[in-house]
Amino acid sequence: MIELWQNWDLRYLAPAFIGGTGVAIVSGPLGAMMVWRRLAYFGDTLSHSGLLGITLALALHINITLGVCAIALLVALGLLGLQQKLLVASDTLLGLLSHTTLALGLLILATMERIQVDVLGFLYGDILALTWQDVGWIYLGGVIVILLLMRLWQSLLRVTVDPDLAQVEGVPVKRVQATYLLLLAIVVAVAIKIVGVLLITALLLIPATTARPWAHSPEKMAVYASIFGIISVMVGIISSHFWDVPTGPAIVVSSTFLLLITLCIKK
Repeated sequence: MIELWQNWDLRYLAPAFIGGTGVAIVSGPLGAMMVWRRLAYFGDTLSHSGLLGITLALALHINITLGVCAIALLVALGLLGLQQKLLVASDTLLGLLSHTTLALGLLILATMERIQVDVLGFLYGDILALTWQDVGWIYLGGVIVILLLMRLWQSLLRVTVDPDLAQVEGVPVKRVQATYLLLLAIVVAVAIKIVGVLLITALLLIPATTARPWAHSPEKMAVYASIFGIISVMVGIISSHFWDVPTGPAIVVSSTFLLLITLCIKK
């Protein structure tokens, strides 16, 4: 009876549930915008740069979230700058940044012999290790991102539909695009601890893809994406608790199953 109660006692998962919910809420509208703007590869680039941010933060003995956020912001700004100077396609530039930052992160990690690092935890996430301080950072960053996103929402929609027309209408296209990329970098940095470097893009894209057939307006798609993301996080954490599987991959697989189920229902 005691063992059964301990198995169902989920109180220690409270930071994971609350922190994961916060990330899912913010990821919904940003993921929906990523789907519309076809920026999936950019999300991968930011997530791969996260490993470089983690290793630099450990080497410099600073907060890991701040380190990841700083590197992600630098990569986003570097992409904007290089797009204007290098005459190459955007996907080529993204591939260059993605693999370069990932390789640098691995090289720095290989030289850190005195520091014990859980590489798998960084690659696949460790949401069960969230502390209340981490939850506070997640919600602080989430509130800032949501407020800025609400202010830029209409401009982002115009730029997504037709950048040239938006420019004629007086929308500062480059500034709006740069702000969105920076917001995306912040969310990727905060969410890496939830599903890891390799899976963060899936948490942005899959719930938004699930929401797309059900939504008849951009706002509804953003809200539905957040709801599907929350469901995926809850199911993934509970699955990890009862079946002792990695939580990050469990969240992504739960999100994919939810996508398949909703597609069957929609048909």
